[in-house]
Amino acid sequence: MEHDTHHAHGEHGHEHEHGHGNEQGHSHGNTPANWRMAAQATLHCLTGCAIGEILGMAIGTALAWHNAPTMALAIALAFVFGYALTMRGVLRAGLDLRSALRVALAADTVSIAMMELVDNGTILLFPGAMDATLSDALFWLSLALSFAVAFVLTTPVNKWMIGRGKGHAVVHQYHSTTRH
Repeated sequence: MEHDTHHAHGEHGHEHEHGHGNEQGHSHGNTPANWRMAAQATLHCLTGCAIGEILGMAIGTALAWHNAPTMALAIALAFVFGYALTMRGVLRAGLDLRSALRVALAADTVSIAMMELVDNGTILLFPGAMDATLSDALFWLSLALSFAVAFVLTTPVNKWMIGRGKGHAVVHQYHSTTRH
């Protein structure tokens, strides 16, 4: 998957160099954004969120925690893994740890927050989902549905942010300089 993300960033980096509606070149103002770029950014975010949430829910369930602390752990780990995935890529591009953390915070905070709000809200509204355990099909079905809803509702937010030079547009410059 990471290869696909780098490939996509390379493609839209090429479009950005040719302007496509942005006569200012590499400004931090409006950046050409398309749905494919936004979907790639959202998929990247969803990957980190899913890893963190599933791990948090598994830990909370294994420790027989109540719903609130389990959900809090899952959300915290979603942010940790979301930021970690972005940091991994920009560290490879040569940034130091502190700069990589700043880039990850700038790139992912709004996207992860939106993703967590929507997917946890969906789980809360899904009948019986909060009482399902890891061995229940309902747990996995509600989780899959919540991630799908979060993807659909977070993608337009990421498109809007990328179009304004924010969110994953901040990461773009580092991915487009990385050669694999």
